[in-house]
Amino acid sequence: MENEKKTKPDLSGKNNKNFFKKYLNLNWIFLAIFIVLIAMNFVGEDVSVKTIPYTEFEKLVENKSVEKITIVTNDNFLARAEIKKDLISTVFEKKEIKNPEKGIVEVNIPSVEKASEMIREKGFTGEVKYVQDTNILKTILFTFGPILLLVFLWLFLMRKMGGGGPAGNVFNVGKSRAQLFDKNNVSVKTTFKDVAGLADAKQEIEEIVSFLKNPSKYTELGGKIPKGALLVGPPGTGKTLLAKAVAGEADVPFFTISGSDFVEMFVGVGASRVRDLFRQAKEKSPCIIFIDEIDAVGKARGKNPNFGSNDERESTLNQLLTEMDGFGTNSGVIILAATNRADILDKALLRAGRFDRQIHVGLPDVNERREIFHVHLRPLKISSDLDVEFLAKQTPGFSGADIANVCNESALIAARKDKKVIEKGDFLDAVDRIVGGLEKKTKIITSSEKRAIAFHEAGHATISWMIEFAAPLVKVTIVPRGEALGAAWYLPEERVITTKEHMLDEMCSTLGGRAAEEVFFNTASTGAISDLERVTKRAYAMVAYFGMSEKLSNLSFYDSSGSNEYGFTKPYSEKTAELIDSEAKSIVAEQYKRAKQILVENKKGHNELAELLVEKEVIFTEDLERIFGKRPWQTRTDELMRESTTKKVEENIEENIVSTPTEQTSTEDTPTNA
Repeated sequence: MENEKKTKPDLSGKNNKNFFKKYLNLNWIFLAIFIVLIAMNFVGEDVSVKTIPYTEFEKLVENKSVEKITIVTNDNFLARAEIKKDLISTVFEKKEIKNPEKGIVEVNIPSVEKASEMIREKGFTGEVKYVQDTNILKTILFTFGPILLLVFLWLFLMRKMGGGGPAGNVFNVGKSRAQLFDKNNVSVKTTFKDVAGLADAKQEIEEIVSFLKNPSKYTELGGKIPKGALLVGPPGTGKTLLAKAVAGEADVPFFTISGSDFVEMFVGVGASRVRDLFRQAKEKSPCIIFIDEIDAVGKARGKNPNFGSNDERESTLNQLLTEMDGFGTNSGVIILAATNRADILDKALLRAGRFDRQIHVGLPDVNERREIFHVHLRPLKISSDLDVEFLAKQTPGFSGADIANVCNESALIAARKDKKVIEKGDFLDAVDRIVGGLEKKTKIITSSEKRAIAFHEAGHATISWMIEFAAPLVKVTIVPRGEALGAAWYLPEERVITTKEHMLDEMCSTLGGRAAEEVFFNTASTGAISDLERVTKRAYAMVAYFGMSEKLSNLSFYDSSGSNEYGFTKPYSEKTAELIDSEAKSIVAEQYKRAKQILVENKKGHNELAELLVEKEVIFTEDLERIFGKRPWQTRTDELMRESTTKKVEENIEENIVSTPTEQTSTEDTPTNA
């Protein structure tokens, strides 16, 4: 019975207002007015009406068949004659008679003067009236039509600007569009259990929720709740998901709105919506306001290309700054915001007192990726022997959204193959699909082009296998994917810092394709354009940003603060610019020479690998181990790390010294190929 009461619509009391608001909108009102006007024009006295020629009208007047004549004196001259009752049957046919007591004939007359003269000549003695056109609909349309059209267009534009909906939106342009979620709203079911990884970010967010649920725990020690928290990180890392979890976990009202919802073409609307949002929040305090993509309204002031013109976005930002921490008080109102472009936000917005915390939500590491995979694998039918640890290691650099996409793509691929469960190969195909694009097996490639692509990709694979700090190879293919004619998959090391040796080895490996073309074909092709682009950018970054060149060592021209707002001048002279170009070219030339030398030294193995690639089109790590043997660098690095760790532990035990946090950190940050 209780369920029936809940589902049964209540059209009385408070719900009546919602019912009429939903169904009685402005479009129905306009339609009703139009129907009434049409009805007023056509619905009238039941009378027989017939249109006749002017000559027949003259005969009726001459024969004394007409009792009364009404002449309409507007632009289109018209005469209406009322036929005598006893003569209606002679003028109208039987099927035309609607009322045997009254009949009217209508006739177009040449002019009022000629019609009047004709009536006098025929000796008509009945009543003659001269009137204007009495068509109500036509009168209204010509008199009030333009005004009604302008009003309708204005209402239409205002409703569109207000987001559609009921007619009341025309008066609610400055009202907030924020959605409200509270304990009575069960549409948000996301909790912190659904947020995998992000342990540090979750801890800070959970603390805010905990403060709202149990404030006395913190206020007893004199603490105050943070006024705001800004979630910063790359796209797809889970910033909005964290906000959804807060909405699902918190027992307080939760307002959510996008930064773009504040900005409108009309001046003052954005600021008005900010004021209305905080007014509603204060009424429901304590509560949380979440502003997604706050960079849409929070860009740094003074960088507008209009140079001082009245900017609606800036006035909206000013109002937001005032409401967040102005002269008034906002006790109990917490602001959450998310952005992936924190570098362009206004400094006043980022200061303490507005956003007390900046929570960085970065790309997940291997352990966090494993947790994320577990979350997204719950609804999938997977094989019992699927190794989630393997999947986590095969997806370095993937965000949470990318991992969700991998799981979904793997299900689609397995279904396409008519499988009952999703297997390891389906996940690997999904990773390849996302990273490289869709396979184009039908693309027409000549045998000479196929051979050139194979030697190019084998060049990358050979050099990456033979040098120490290049990422180890996982798979090489010459099957076209997306816009690429061939591709190589590597398993990059997840490290916090990158040394000069790492960057040089990666550049050498990247140049391996072009080097193979020159060494084995004595020519160059356009297939290396993406490789050359990456190498050039990295070389200039090493010289201009990281200070890794001999002639410009320890100098960086990178501006992380964004203080050079307009970029009219370079932070270095023309002579230094020439030196940057020279150093970058020197680094690229040196690594290219090194790549060619490695290929010449391993010519036999490279050619065998290339021929195998032509034959099979896809090769894996096992093929490189069979041709070149195991990578010597992997074993040596592991042994060095084990020796170093064992030696430190033995020294600490002998001297009874506990390692400081600084020493532990430096040990963990040491790059390895494990």
